[in-house]
Amino acid sequence: MKKSIYIMALGAFGIITTEFGVIGIMPTIAREFHVSIDTAGWLLSGFALTIALTGPFSVLLTSKFNRKVMMCLVLAIFAVSNVLSAISPNFTMLMIARILPAFLHPVFWAVATVAASRQVEPKDAPKAVSVVLGGLSVATVLGVPITTYVAELVNWKASFVLSGLINLAAFLALAAFVPSMPVAEKTSTKSQLKALGNRQLWVNLTATLIMIAGMFASYGYLAEYLGKISRMGGGEISLMLLLFGGAGIAGNWLTGIALSRNVILTTRLFLLSLIFVHLLAYTFGGLFIPMAIIISIWGFIHTGGFLIGQTRSTSEAPDAPELAASLMVSFGNAGVTIGTMLGGFMITSYGVHQIIWISILLFVLAFALSFVCMRKQTVPVLELSGE
Repeated sequence: MKKSIYIMALGAFGIITTEFGVIGIMPTIAREFHVSIDTAGWLLSGFALTIALTGPFSVLLTSKFNRKVMMCLVLAIFAVSNVLSAISPNFTMLMIARILPAFLHPVFWAVATVAASRQVEPKDAPKAVSVVLGGLSVATVLGVPITTYVAELVNWKASFVLSGLINLAAFLALAAFVPSMPVAEKTSTKSQLKALGNRQLWVNLTATLIMIAGMFASYGYLAEYLGKISRMGGGEISLMLLLFGGAGIAGNWLTGIALSRNVILTTRLFLLSLIFVHLLAYTFGGLFIPMAIIISIWGFIHTGGFLIGQTRSTSEAPDAPELAASLMVSFGNAGVTIGTMLGGFMITSYGVHQIIWISILLFVLAFALSFVCMRKQTVPVLELSGE
């Protein structure tokens, strides 16, 4: 496996750490800037909403540029964004600094996954893509506890500095060691739009959106939940998030094996397992030791959701991989936005303990959609291309 693929995985780690790293420090930021926890939640949902709205367009607009140049540009902007976040004097400035890199977030994923697949022999392409996606998986399970720990050890600004340094390291490595990647083939927009005629793709994307919304309605406020319901201190919360992340690495690996055998069965078992663990968290959330055990189970299950969404969505558009990847990122981040908004609403209206129920409702809806099959139905391409 070429080292350039691992460098792209490092870039993926930095980008996702930037996006999700605020989860563990959200209560601290809310106190620092004297805003409510649901307002602070916009640091995550606003970032995700920007990605959701602009993802496919940014990918199509940059599809003809040198892939190495685009990845370097994205990583540089993410590094600058983290520095601006660290020195923000008020919440408004922090929001602007956070949203700045979100416009190019989907570009990195679309470019990196396709570029990785073309760095190796065709038979090794899936393995190469999985390495890049591994950067996402590790970031989702370790990025949050790392930034939370740094904030507890130093301050919340240090968390953004750390994320910026990771992105800077990936930028320097990519610029120095990854060869130029000019776009050799010119794929027309019309040929890419053919993928949009697959109705099962839209069913799977919708199910992914709802599933991830359910995941983040509760996970997005996990630090708040552990502080208010489980009555844990900052150090204990950091430890729980690390436990959550460590278990997630093993869970993500097991999910990959399960998906290779049966995608739909794995999806359904995943959703049922999440419903069960959320019920456990609601029932035993006030007890320290049981909650620590529940957190490890929750983390083991949770992380597989990203791999499930990726597999179910992109498998329906093999002829338009970059567009499919950007759609997955957009729908996934729309799910993050909706989930954190609903979670914030539940907290302000009914208290943090009740966010569990909105997650369970969304998981039930996603489970129902797993029974919808429109694989043989398509929309005429002429209608999509406007011709």
